[in-house]
Amino acid sequence: MTSEVSNEIIANGTTHKGECSSYMEKEIFEQPDSTERTLKGRVDFENHKVVLRGIEPHKEEIMRCRRLIMIGAGSSFHVAVATRQIIEQLTEVPVMTELSSDFMDREVPVFRDDVCIFISQSGETYSTLEALRYCKERDALVMGITNTVNSTLSRETSCGIHANAGVETGVASTKAYTSQILALIMLALMMAEDSRIKQPRVKEIIDGLKELPGKMRQVLELQDQLRKYGKQLSGMKSLLVMGRGYHYATCLEGAFKVKELANMHSEGILSGELKHGPLALIDKEMPIVMVISKDSTYDKCINALQQVIARHGQPILLCSEDCELSTMATRIIKIPKTVDCLQPCLNIIPLQMLSMYMAQNRGHDVDKPRHLVKAVTHEA
Repeated sequence: MTSEVSNEIIANGTTHKGECSSYMEKEIFEQPDSTERTLKGRVDFENHKVVLRGIEPHKEEIMRCRRLIMIGAGSSFHVAVATRQIIEQLTEVPVMTELSSDFMDREVPVFRDDVCIFISQSGETYSTLEALRYCKERDALVMGITNTVNSTLSRETSCGIHANAGVETGVASTKAYTSQILALIMLALMMAEDSRIKQPRVKEIIDGLKELPGKMRQVLELQDQLRKYGKQLSGMKSLLVMGRGYHYATCLEGAFKVKELANMHSEGILSGELKHGPLALIDKEMPIVMVISKDSTYDKCINALQQVIARHGQPILLCSEDCELSTMATRIIKIPKTVDCLQPCLNIIPLQMLSMYMAQNRGHDVDKPRHLVKAVTHEA
C-alpha cells in the first residue's frame, strides 16, 4: 500500500478496508492518527502536564497506594509488561504484572491499599473480568484501561482511561496495543507530577510523545523491506524474537502476532536468559529477530548478539537508527530513535507488519486467525 493511499484511508476514518489488503493493514497504518487521538486533550505539551479526567476523582487514592497490580490477558498482558518499568521509575511504587487467568488460579492476596489496573481492548475478556470482581470484593481500587466505551470493564471499574484508538476490526490487536501503552505512560506521568526530582524525566517523555506520531509514519515507510523479510521467513517452522528491558514486551507481542497470524511457532525471549536454555536452539538454520536500542541495556544486548553470531546465528536486527551494527549483520531494520519508554510503540510496528506479511505468504486471512475471536467471553 502506498503512503498516499494509506493517508487517504486514514483521513476518511472509514471502517471499510478501502484499498488495503486487510483490516489489519489499515489499522497498522492508522497508528500515527490513533496515537494523536489517545494523547489529544490529555497532554499539555507546552506546560508538560498530563490531565486524565477519567481518574481525576481517585487521583489522591492512587497516589497513596501501596502497590499497583496490572492484570490482563494476551496482548493486554504485554501492555502491562511494556509499561511496568516506567511506572515504577516515575512513581517508585512496586508494580506487579499478572496474567488474569493465572491471577485467579493462584488467588493472589489483594489489599485495600492496592490499586488494581485491568487491561482489555474489548473490555469483555472473561478472565480479566473475573479478576476484577475478585479484587472489588477485597475493597481494592479497580481501574480500567480499555478501547471500548460502555464495555463491562468500563462499567464495573471505579475509574479508568479510554484508549481512544478507534474501531479495531482485525482480531489481532495493533493500534489498540500502542494506545493502551500510551494510556499507562500518561498515568505514570500524572502520578509523578508532584515529584520535583522526576520533572526532567517527565519533560523528556512528554517531548517524546509530541514527536511520536511523526516517527511512526517514518516506520511505516519500511513496508517494502518488511515485506521482503516476511517472504523470507514465511517458509520457516519457528522464529525466536529476542530483546531485554523495554524491548522484552515487544518480543513477547511480536512472537504472539506470528503465532496468531502465521500459525507458526514463535517465542519471545528475554536476552538475559539466553544462556539459560535458549542458546541451545541457536544455529544457522534458526530464524531470529533481535531488538536492540541505544539505551541502558545496549551493551548487554550486544553481548547477546555476539553469542548468537558465535553459534552461526544469522539474525534480523531491529534497531534504533543510532546503532551501527552493519559489521555484525546484513539484515538490519533501522527504526527512528525516541525516548526509551516510548520505543516499544515504534518497535512493535515492524513486527506487526512482518507477521502480517508472513501470514499472507502462507495463505492465511490475517483478519480472522483460525480458532481465535476478538473477545474471549468464556473459558473452556
